[in-house]
Parts: sequence; C-alpha cells; structure tokens
Amino acid sequence: MEFFFPEDNLTRAVPEETKIAAFSAQPYPDGRRLRVNLEITPFQKRPYIEVSLHNADGDEVASTNIVEPMSWKLEFTMHLRGELKNPYTLNARLYYPDGPSDEPHQFSLDVEPPPPSTASSPSGETDSN
Repeated sequence: MEFFFPEDNLTRAVPEETKIAAFSAQPYPDGRRLRVNLEITPFQKRPYIEVSLHNADGDEVASTNIVEPMSWKLEFTMHLRGELKNPYTLNARLYYPDGPSDEPHQFSLDVEPPPPSTASSPSGETDSN
C-alpha cells in the first residue's frame, strides 16, 4: 500500500541529496534473468535511473531506463542475452536531466546455468512419475 499511500512524516530529499541507498541483484534459477532491487532516498522530485548489465568481456547484455519512478523502492527483472560469461557487472546511475546526479553504483555477481533437466529419458520420452 506504500505505493498509493506514502508514509507520513517522511523527510523527502531535494534533487542534490537524492541518492541510491541500496542496490543488489539475485539470479533466477533459470540462469537467464536477474531480479534487481534498487532503493533510493525518498525524493521531492522524481529522478531518472539508468541500469546496465555487462558480461566478463565488457559487452552490454541488458539495460533499462526508469523515468520518474513513483516509488523509492524498486524491484524489476532483467533478461540476459547471449551465452553466460561470468562475472557480470550491474551498473546504476541516478540523475536529473536538468540537474544533479548521484555517483554511479556497481554490483558484481555470477550467474549459474540452470541444472540439467532430468525429466526426459535418453529415448526422448518423459517420465510420468
């Protein structure tokens, strides 16, 4: 309900003081997606946020731009493209188009491939336990 009814008595930061407070990610078990958690200081003016994901070769494999989020607690999914190349580096930058920006934040992680499926037999038939 926080989205619709913000907490009362919160101190909301001016753009110069709006920062990324927490930034993390966890891979999904399928090895193809990440759950990204981003928390920013409560704000008076809604910022912009850029998030990009790079593989071990430095290639960008996913990115997103968040324009004027409604809430300061964000959770979203990013999809990985290409073959897995650990470690991955997630970068986030909070900024205002006509104003200040926060220092970029970085988070590194490894993504494990999904476990091999044991649902099918060598003949191609599936088990029906």
